[in-house]
Amino acid sequence: MTDAGGDDRAARAIVDGWFARYPAIAMGALVPLGAVTPLFPVEVGVATFALGTLVVGMAHGAVDHLVPLRAVGVGRTSLRRSVATVSIAYALLGGAVVAAFFVAPLAAFVGFVGLTWIHWGQGDVAALVLAGVDHLQSPGERALTLFVRGGLPMGVPLVSHPEEYRLVAEWMIGLFAADATGGAGTTGVTAALDSLFGPSTRLAVGVVMAVATLLSMALGYRRVRAGADRRGWLRDAGETGVLWAWFLLAAPVFAIGVYFAAWHSLRHVGRLTLLDEESARRLAEGDVRGALSRFGRDAAPLTLGGFLVVGGVGLAVPSGVAAPGDVLAVSLVAIAALTLPHVVVVAWLDGKQRMWRPGGSN
Repeated sequence: MTDAGGDDRAARAIVDGWFARYPAIAMGALVPLGAVTPLFPVEVGVATFALGTLVVGMAHGAVDHLVPLRAVGVGRTSLRRSVATVSIAYALLGGAVVAAFFVAPLAAFVGFVGLTWIHWGQGDVAALVLAGVDHLQSPGERALTLFVRGGLPMGVPLVSHPEEYRLVAEWMIGLFAADATGGAGTTGVTAALDSLFGPSTRLAVGVVMAVATLLSMALGYRRVRAGADRRGWLRDAGETGVLWAWFLLAAPVFAIGVYFAAWHSLRHVGRLTLLDEESARRLAEGDVRGALSRFGRDAAPLTLGGFLVVGGVGLAVPSGVAAPGDVLAVSLVAIAALTLPHVVVVAWLDGKQRMWRPGGSN
């Protein structure tokens, strides 16, 4: 007889190593490189982001149509229902996001940042829970970790590199509103951007992030003092430190490009391989390549579909696409359209796996 529990633990250990811990160590090693990227042209960051999106970023959400089927089991739903439900969610929610950029591009940009803040924090909480850390015992502690982990890529670059962050905002908003980059009627959007990227906002974000980080670490250490595993807390603290260093020092577009592909996307891919019984079996046997091959097969059609969405947004924007910044902006708008339904699917999966309850993730 096979030891199902042992196989599950082995698969999780493989996923945690290959898709979370090793990439985190690699990013820590890359921090000195990140520190010099502000000296590079922003186009280097654009190319890095494009490469990361092409290699794994777009694919990480491209099996969402199979998540309901694999999370609840074949006997409780069907492939047709799983695909139909997720497809409708993507069409309605993604379409609403694109419409929002046409109607109110500045508000849509701020909403995209906030949504990504939540989602990237959501992904790191899931990775820590699946890894078995036991210092995040309450929903409040996990919510604080979500806030910190999502805020590091979204909030810290605002503090450390506001000029490039603002440039990306201007590129995105400028696809739909000429006054974002100094055109007619500059007082509206430009004044809002001045406030958003001004010293007082940056100071507030920096203070909130620093306090939230210290509080999260302190609460975790209190759990360690009460008997929680020190190794899990040290891992959480170490990863948080790496992310602080990375996003303080690296140029924002470059930093996000590497993080999106090598941190967030890989962790989610690893989580999804555990949902597929055959992939999980291969992982338990140490066959990471075989599990990734199955994921790539499942993700290929909708990965292509994601790039078609990018092309569709590029054709639809009023200003056209003529420069590297425009390409990045169009890609981000398309990613925003795909992010909202993706967050809904992941939140549903979090609920099924009891991510917000002590002992959850089964």
